[in-house]
Amino acid sequence: MIQNGRTPTGSLRQSRPDHRKSFLKLMLVFLASVSVPLAVQAAAPNPLCAGCHNEDGNSAVPEFPKLAGLDPAYITKQIMDFKKYKRVSEIMGPMATQIPDAEIEALAAYYSKQKRTPGEVTDVNLAAQGRLIFEDGIVASAVPACSGCHGDKGEGTDKFPRLAGQHAAYLNTQMSNFRNIVRNNDARGVMRAITLRMTEQEMKAVSEYITSIKGE
Repeated sequence: MIQNGRTPTGSLRQSRPDHRKSFLKLMLVFLASVSVPLAVQAAAPNPLCAGCHNEDGNSAVPEFPKLAGLDPAYITKQIMDFKKYKRVSEIMGPMATQIPDAEIEALAAYYSKQKRTPGEVTDVNLAAQGRLIFEDGIVASAVPACSGCHGDKGEGTDKFPRLAGQHAAYLNTQMSNFRNIVRNNDARGVMRAITLRMTEQEMKAVSEYITSIKGE
């Protein structure tokens, strides 16, 4: 209806399409279409890590640690220590510097959610000796029980790593590194002090037992 040569304001508003609402709908559709692929990308492991530790964080090589099931805060700390050369490694040092800081937390969260595969015991008698050390320590040498920090089932915390099911070879190497001060990024030097009071046989024994623990 035309009144005095003018179209009523109410009629004009009703006849015009609401472009703002249409635009918002289009934006929501667009964001919904891209949000899933972005989430998938964030959850995927970095190819640099997967090359040695596998996509599920369970490395097939005994010298490379299993990352699956480690606390995300612990993983983040280790990567940052490698980047800053607080933890020295000819392999991990250069690798860690190629991981952007912004990706580290997401990467740590991804591996923490993966299920760790069981370890393989090669010497049952040695593992039996290691169990005593893990659960009770070595009184004569003032070596505390490993379970005191890492948990009764080796499940670990945000500060102390999950040990259950870890490769025995890797565990033994790390204890030797602490003992020889090749690795020194342990809190307050606890692991360095403990391993200094252990023999090579004792370290091998406890490593053999730890790989047999399921951590559940």
